[in-house]
Amino acid sequence: MRRLLFTANSIFMENEKQALVEELKSLLEQNVNEVKDKVEQVKSQFYRIYHQEVEAAKKAATEAAEAAGQQLENWVPDVDEAENQMRELLAVYKQKRQEAARLQEAEQEQNLLRKEAILSQMKEMAEAETADVMGNLQKMRDLQAEWKTIGQVPAPKAQEVWKRYQQYQEQFYDLVKINIELRDLDFKKNLEMKTLLCEAAEKLQEKESIVEASRALQQLHDEWAEIGPVARELREELWNRFKAASTIINKKHQAYFDELHQKEQENLEKKQALLERLRAINISEITTTRMWDEKQAEVQAIQEEWRKIGFAPKKYNQTVYEEYRELTGNFFKARTAYFKEMRDNLNTNMKAKRSLIDKVKDIFASEDWQTATDAVIAAQKEWKTIGAVPRKYSEEMWQQFTTLCDEFFNRKREQDRQTRNERRGEREERVLQSGDRAKMLRQYDNLSQEIKTAENNILFFTGKSKTGNQLVENLQKKIETLKNQQKELEKKIAELDNADTQAAEE
Repeated sequence: MRRLLFTANSIFMENEKQALVEELKSLLEQNVNEVKDKVEQVKSQFYRIYHQEVEAAKKAATEAAEAAGQQLENWVPDVDEAENQMRELLAVYKQKRQEAARLQEAEQEQNLLRKEAILSQMKEMAEAETADVMGNLQKMRDLQAEWKTIGQVPAPKAQEVWKRYQQYQEQFYDLVKINIELRDLDFKKNLEMKTLLCEAAEKLQEKESIVEASRALQQLHDEWAEIGPVARELREELWNRFKAASTIINKKHQAYFDELHQKEQENLEKKQALLERLRAINISEITTTRMWDEKQAEVQAIQEEWRKIGFAPKKYNQTVYEEYRELTGNFFKARTAYFKEMRDNLNTNMKAKRSLIDKVKDIFASEDWQTATDAVIAAQKEWKTIGAVPRKYSEEMWQQFTTLCDEFFNRKREQDRQTRNERRGEREERVLQSGDRAKMLRQYDNLSQEIKTAENNILFFTGKSKTGNQLVENLQKKIETLKNQQKELEKKIAELDNADTQAAEE
């Protein structure tokens, strides 16, 4: 199920990446100066998904390696065709931006030359001692109209050029003392245009995106600078209205970035808290598989929480990320080393137990039953001192060992039975000669068999639990009771034998 979820998620991410690639292709068909924000957004979304995929793939590879008893080394992500396409498209976009910037710079330089030519003519009319008022007025209007058709100039020159333009306009109107009605007409027209700009600036307050509102406000300021003056008594009031609307947008814009910086600072504090939790994990104190599993769950929870936190301030973001990667990397390296050592120990124990199994097999060829019995019992004792083996072999090896031991003791009991039968035949013959003694001998043999069975069984209890200890005590008491009964029988049999001997002597 986990693999299916991983695959489904990978397919979903791949489709989402391809959709972003197609979106970028579409954006590159538009004016590059107008799609910058959208391109950056597509790029950010794509590489967020791409890095998530890489992290997920590496995690899956790590888990697979660990499951196989290996350590992941020199891992590199697979080639991502969508990422290759994205890089190629971004390179094309960068080249287009550079070309557009070069063209824009050349255009602005050309615009500067054209405006300088207009300013030269305006200066000449503004500083002329005599002037053809009507002729110069129309010429001034033509120059103003031409000025408005010219685009932006290089930023370092823009303010100075605009001031000179305003200065020469005002000097010209003051110098020629044009007809008040004509001047008022221009003032009225400029008033209408600047009033519309004020309304547009005030309307920007309703925009949801403060970033877009700020860019739009800059465009309104550029247009304001291109419009001529209004009546002197209205200039300050109109400018104050425009400036007040601008101030609101500027304050919101500043507040937006202040909030963004505050959020980044909060993200830094959250990440530092997670780093502190990672530093608090003392790897040297983790000594059992259960402890490693618990700490792994804790580290993975920290990783999941880390992924939900956004960027920290730029000056700290890379530093905290590098420490995070180092701490988590050290943890998983140590975990891999621990389980490798544990596997080595399990394999060593498995070799030792296989050696005992082979030893018991070899004992079967022995005809010295007492020596063989001692050797099997010693092997059983040694088996209990050896630690665990790999789980998939544990039950199989235990069954093989106990089966061999059981088979040996069954053979030994059969041999003992044959010996007892031979002895019983001899005793029964003596009983026929000496009277009722056979019953005590059978009782004695039965007691011997019970004692040996109890002594054999007691070897298989580890004594590591309360129940195990109680069973051992009960068996030991039973053996002691059986031996006491056996001694009583030995006495009685000896008495009978003595009586028979005396009777025979008599």
